[in-house]
Amino acid sequence: MGIYSIVISAVAFLGVFSVLVFFHELGHFWVARRFGIRVDIFSIGFGPPIWSRIDRNGIEWRVSAVPLGGFVKFFGDATGASNQSAALDQMSEEDRRDCFHFRPVHQRAAVVAAGPIANFVLAFVLFAGLFMTVGQSFTAPVIDGVVKDSPAATAGFHTQDRILSVGGIDVQSFEEVRNIVAMNPGKTLSVAVRRDGRVSTLRVTPTTVTHGSMKYGQMGIESHHREVVRRGPLESFYYSGKEIRDNVVLIVRVVAEMVQGERSVKDLGGPLKIAEVSGQVAQVSLIGLVMMGAALSVNLGLINLFPIPMLDGGHLLYYACEAVRGRPLGEKVQEYGFRLGMALVLLLMVVVTWNDLIGIVSRV
Repeated sequence: MGIYSIVISAVAFLGVFSVLVFFHELGHFWVARRFGIRVDIFSIGFGPPIWSRIDRNGIEWRVSAVPLGGFVKFFGDATGASNQSAALDQMSEEDRRDCFHFRPVHQRAAVVAAGPIANFVLAFVLFAGLFMTVGQSFTAPVIDGVVKDSPAATAGFHTQDRILSVGGIDVQSFEEVRNIVAMNPGKTLSVAVRRDGRVSTLRVTPTTVTHGSMKYGQMGIESHHREVVRRGPLESFYYSGKEIRDNVVLIVRVVAEMVQGERSVKDLGGPLKIAEVSGQVAQVSLIGLVMMGAALSVNLGLINLFPIPMLDGGHLLYYACEAVRGRPLGEKVQEYGFRLGMALVLLLMVVVTWNDLIGIVSRV
């Protein structure tokens, strides 16, 4: 990778990621302010600030030195992770009214959930906007070629067959067909096709292909029918929601397979991989970069909802326990939970960065 490509990759990654983080933190901030909760700091990035200003409401807006995240620090927080300050017990009644930690559990839960929700909203707007203006680009599910002696050939697929559904799931693009087949290696699928005006159902068992530690299904068909369809407002909303749903289902399925041992953590990619892909996409198409940003926004929102302390989902889990019990979990339980959550997050960061470095070194 040349210097130019490295610079483009870094700029594209930091630009896209900073936008996603900004909207995530803006979700927390906006809902907190609607509830009248005092905010001390809004930061993009961690570490020492490289730029800051204080507005008329006393909120410090920062751009910090390490651009790999961000935080909103509420009044009464010890850190940007919403840890309670030791001074809470000495707070006056007036200050408690402005403090996040003394608000009803449903308000705290709403503030925390607003970050991931903001990422889903951003993704929805980006997808819908692109589908209405530029159009939705996809490969039509029309078969151009069938590999000899492949599962598709054995099952009786022909060129010019139009695939309507796979495994009971309606499809409108070849990409959807490929994703479903890839996620079902060795599993027999029913496939509805339209041939010469008639609909018939074929049964195919995708062969299992191993790439490194990753296993995926392949049935032996190809399509080159590229189509671009500009959607109307209602259509764009529908397809935007469908795009988000498909991304969520894919992420959840991959995570479940890793937990079950069916997929290796070596398949995970981290910041370096995302930066590399961002640079490649940015050099090809700004529209492609926006599409990738929308998909990453879904990923960021969903991952933050995982019930791991340190993530928004961990806070929501604590609030759910508090709502059921009628009182918060003990301080020790929360402290150990946050330590465990931090360890898991740091371990994940080490694993994905190691995977990225191995991938880069293997190509040198």
